[in-house]
Amino acid sequence: MAAGPDPANGAVSNHRRRRFDVRVVPHRRRSPFRLRDWRMSTKLATVLLVPSMAFLLLAGVQTSTLVGRTTALNDFSSQVGIGRQITAAVHQLQQERDRSAGELGELRKGGDRQATANDLKPLQAATDRAIVELSRAAEPLADADASWRVAFSEALEAYDQVVDIRSAIPPAVLSSETILGNYHRAVGALLDLLAEPTPGQNQPALNDAVLRYVQLARVKELSSRVRAQLYAASRAGAYGTEDRVVLADLRGQQLTALGAFRVAATSAQIQRYDETSVSPMFLVATGLEERSLSSGGASPQVLPSEQWWSASQQRQELLRQLEAGVLDDAIRQAEEASDDQLRTTLLVVGGVVTVLLVALLISLLIGRSVARSMRMLRSQALRIAQVELPDALDRLKTVTGGVPRIDVAPAVVRSLDEIGELAEAFVAVHRSAVTVAVEQASMRRNVNAMFVNLARRSQVLVERQLELLDDLEREESDPDQLENLFKLDHLAARMRRNDESLLVLAGTDSTRRWNRPVGLGAVLLAAAAEIEQYQRVRIEAVADVYVVGHAVGELVHLLAELLENATAFSRPDTVVVVTARVEAGAPLIEIVDSGLGMSPAALVQANEVLASPPAADVAAVERMGLFVVSHLAARLRVRVRLEGGEDGLVARLALPTELLAPAGNVELDAPPSARMLAASAARGVAAPSGGVRQAGAAVPLGVVRDLPVAGRPPGVGVPRQGRPGPVRAEDVLTPAAARGAGGGWYSRQGPPVPAVPAAAAPPSIPVTGGTNERGLPVRVPMAQLSAVTRSAQPMTAPTRTDPDPEAVGGMLSRLYSGVRRAEAEDTTEIPVPPSGGHDEGGRRQ
Repeated sequence: MAAGPDPANGAVSNHRRRRFDVRVVPHRRRSPFRLRDWRMSTKLATVLLVPSMAFLLLAGVQTSTLVGRTTALNDFSSQVGIGRQITAAVHQLQQERDRSAGELGELRKGGDRQATANDLKPLQAATDRAIVELSRAAEPLADADASWRVAFSEALEAYDQVVDIRSAIPPAVLSSETILGNYHRAVGALLDLLAEPTPGQNQPALNDAVLRYVQLARVKELSSRVRAQLYAASRAGAYGTEDRVVLADLRGQQLTALGAFRVAATSAQIQRYDETSVSPMFLVATGLEERSLSSGGASPQVLPSEQWWSASQQRQELLRQLEAGVLDDAIRQAEEASDDQLRTTLLVVGGVVTVLLVALLISLLIGRSVARSMRMLRSQALRIAQVELPDALDRLKTVTGGVPRIDVAPAVVRSLDEIGELAEAFVAVHRSAVTVAVEQASMRRNVNAMFVNLARRSQVLVERQLELLDDLEREESDPDQLENLFKLDHLAARMRRNDESLLVLAGTDSTRRWNRPVGLGAVLLAAAAEIEQYQRVRIEAVADVYVVGHAVGELVHLLAELLENATAFSRPDTVVVVTARVEAGAPLIEIVDSGLGMSPAALVQANEVLASPPAADVAAVERMGLFVVSHLAARLRVRVRLEGGEDGLVARLALPTELLAPAGNVELDAPPSARMLAASAARGVAAPSGGVRQAGAAVPLGVVRDLPVAGRPPGVGVPRQGRPGPVRAEDVLTPAAARGAGGGWYSRQGPPVPAVPAAAAPPSIPVTGGTNERGLPVRVPMAQLSAVTRSAQPMTAPTRTDPDPEAVGGMLSRLYSGVRRAEAEDTTEIPVPPSGGHDEGGRRQ
């Protein structure tokens, strides 16, 4: 919106605005499915995660196998451990069965049923307690493998049948084979449950351990059945028809089971069995059993029931002890195998976790190092590309004095790998870019110095040309020739403005300065006097404000460029209207033309140039006016904006309050010169009196006026047909009293001889001091009396000796030319203007 920087915020480059938003906008949309578009952190994480996941997968499979094996061995150990309760239940069930077999033989002879029931009740209660203990011990194995749970369920169902068949024993309503068959099935189901534990594959030792106690339990079971068969015969008093066959079959199975036990058992277990088999109690039962065998065709002997029960009971206890010992060996071996497997699993899992953690730690350290180096390199590269290098280029573009020293920061990555080498390459590129920029800045400084030298030399020549034109205009009386001289005078003034534009292009301040405030109306008139078609400028309303002296020259230059643009791009038969008013405490100047206008895109581009002054280049030279306006507005902090009007363009200038002089310190100018009056009349603008207030009524362009001619006294005029005379900026801004002081030395005719005035007559029109708020005239006291009595005073011509005009003119011309040449030669070193305002001498603070 503004040509100059915001006074509140100051000039801030776009690169500095992005200082805290350093990022790269990709030239195309990033796709997550293209590997080359992934961020470096994502790629590093993928490189680390893929091997880690593969390792975790393999380690998980291995760990799962070990855990499964450990679980299987743990279940195996638990199942083997419950063998104690199983063998106890089998032993109690064998006791009940064998006793029931004897009681059934007694009942066949007509024995007492009540006594039989009383004898069997303790054994049945012991069996029930053993089954209850087995069920309690089997509760932790509820989640065991399906085969073991099925076997356990079958054993309980078989025992339930035994419980149901117990009530049929005292009345002996069922056969002995039916009753004892239920007991045989229950014992067999328990023995099958005892053989159910399986350690899994590759565990032959544990399989042999199970086989040993299972075969010994079968040996004990077959020994118990032989006892039951012989006890039933002894209680019945005779053998049955099938007893011999059954006994022979049981003895054969017993020998087979004993052989299998010896094959699977260890030497220590075999030794214990041999020691047990030769014990006296074991031999007594064996001797009685041999008496029941038939030999030499003789029938087997019926054994005494009590003697046989007592001897066989002792043998069963010995086999029970041996079975418990073998079972304890198997339980201990199973627990050791389970513990070893658990230890192995924990070691493997711990090793896997340790290796994984170490690998992840090393990978994270390496990845973090790479990512940190890449992040630092990216940050430095972006900082160089978006902050440091643009700031350095901006500094070098705007420098007007000596080229400053620009230090290039070293690489932030100090490693010796490829990333470090890449960082050094970035720094080398940055250093090369800064070197090239410094060389360009030096070359631009030299070019600016050439511009300044050429502009200063051209200014000296233009000033000398203007002095020569002044001399010619003073001596010329021909109106046509004088008009041509006025045109040359105006062209020279425009050439001087072009020289000042070159100084602006080179970044140097203007050489025209004022040391006191000047009215804004005078500034507008001076700006109009600087352009070619000044007759078309109409100043309608001007606010009563004053501009500080140090800013007058540059403000006049800025307004002249805008007026030149307005008149150059509008029809010759139109006028450019200039108004100045005060809005919100700040003056607002509007320049309205009826020209070609600009397209919206061109307006936006022009306002951008006005808001951010560009560096001097070929494009700036091609559009010198816009370039000069933007830079002068930036110096003065004036906001300039172009907007589309009804028929053309509207240029709005908002002056800052710091360019306004305080109301109490304003020194009013003297009445304007005759040349300014003539030019104002030709343009249709009322000349200000004593300072610019409000423009008067416009005068038509075709009215013939008596215009003052240079070289003649102000009172002598030449009739002219509407030919306006040129007016310069210094004619408007320099007080007429200061220019006219010293007499008429500028005229070759010398000073005029003052004539004795005639007696003054009272004025025909009363002298008034304006009007009051009611519109009535205000009389000036003593005004009429002063006019009447002035003639009574003695009028004597003052005696004055004026110097030679040619000598004075030549002296001043040589002095002015010397000052200009000194300024032109003293431009080898361009001073650097600090950022700030202007002092009253026209220099920037």
